[in-house]
Amino acid sequence: MTLDLEKADAVATATAIKAGEISTKAVVSAALERIAVRNEAFNCFTAVTTDTALADAEQIDNTFLLQRRFANAQGENPGTLAGVPFAVKNLFDIAGLTTLAGAKINAENPPATTDATAVARLKQAGAVLVGALNMDEYAYGFVTENSHYGSTRNPHDPTRIAGGSSGGSAAAVAAGLVPITLGSDTNGSIRVPASLCGIFGLKPTYGRLSRQGVVLFSSSFDHIGLFARSVRDIATTFDILQGADASDPVCTTRPPEACLPQLEGGIKSLRIAVADGYFAKGGEREVFEAVAKVARALDVSASVTIPEPHRARAAAYIITASEGANLQMANLRSRPQDFDPATRDRFLAGALIPATWYIQAQRFRRWYRDRVREIFQNVDIILAPTTPCVAPLLGQEKMVIAGEEVLVRPNLGLYTQPLSFIGLPVLSVPVHLPGYLPLGVQIIAAPYKESLILRVAAVLEAQGIISA
Repeated sequence: MTLDLEKADAVATATAIKAGEISTKAVVSAALERIAVRNEAFNCFTAVTTDTALADAEQIDNTFLLQRRFANAQGENPGTLAGVPFAVKNLFDIAGLTTLAGAKINAENPPATTDATAVARLKQAGAVLVGALNMDEYAYGFVTENSHYGSTRNPHDPTRIAGGSSGGSAAAVAAGLVPITLGSDTNGSIRVPASLCGIFGLKPTYGRLSRQGVVLFSSSFDHIGLFARSVRDIATTFDILQGADASDPVCTTRPPEACLPQLEGGIKSLRIAVADGYFAKGGEREVFEAVAKVARALDVSASVTIPEPHRARAAAYIITASEGANLQMANLRSRPQDFDPATRDRFLAGALIPATWYIQAQRFRRWYRDRVREIFQNVDIILAPTTPCVAPLLGQEKMVIAGEEVLVRPNLGLYTQPLSFIGLPVLSVPVHLPGYLPLGVQIIAAPYKESLILRVAAVLEAQGIISA
């Protein structure tokens, strides 16, 4: 059977390479060719690492060749994802490339000397890095309309946004350029583009994955995570990325929990509920139809009320704006003209937030965390919409949601911000309704319960309810 590399997931690709059905060089060359031909249409990549990717592919092929010639040889293990192309949001350090973080200012920095921990772990697993991906400047946005590096367009409709801030990462997977990518999520920057581009996007528990070698936006919120075309790819890649890292002070020392072996665990023992109240209003009708479709497939009738999510969202704005502005203060004072105007103005506003507001927002954060933990004593999984609408048009400043005109940029995170506010693990899964562009549904669990989320997603995928 011929492998369709544009649609095949990472596990299928790695399996075919290991079986000798196709070479790593052929897989990587095909990915580079797709990027060369199609990136202009979508503007996903800001850098393509052609030479190193082909060199890495040749090395992996040579390793497999030696193993096949000498069946008993104690050779190097090529890795779980040997030969699979991947790419990363351009705020991850890549040895030999300047880490842009979507900023013109950062282009003046020297190249990174080492890979970020997450990049290094994927390479150690045999995955082949093919480039860096477009994003909102300093990860401050939900649209990936970047005044320096251009807008990333949605592969389902190039007149529309891919979402952000990890828009290049989501669009690259949705366009079939690569099967897996890495991104980051502060207030929804993985889940929003995953929803709008119709793919899987995992934001793990805060601190579960190392952020070493990643440019931060708001340290007390920032997570790294991943995009993929299948649940098993999410589980496989997440398992590879787990593990303590002393160079990231917030990275947990909890032992990794392998999720892939648990995918077939089913949902019989799980208590699942749909988030009501705040999460059941403020969006277009099709958004709630997507949640209802998932709930019906899981035979879920229970609902749960998360307290004060509107205040959680407001507090998230205060904290991220304050922390982000603090990180950029020197350049805001000396060269404000070199920022993306949309980003600069919000950073400047953040710099003016009184310290008392920030302190009060952090106090509320602790209260809110404790209330949500109480909810998870009675439920294992919560379902909620990811975005309030399908992908808006490029350049669209306002949209009408549920009869009310609102700004596009801040309101795409309506349902994501109250959850990342306290670092909960969330997977946005793609739902396709007839006549609509893709939408996402968030599957939410208590901290460090990613395995439960992925079990639910595996059941939905097997039923054909969700698919990329």
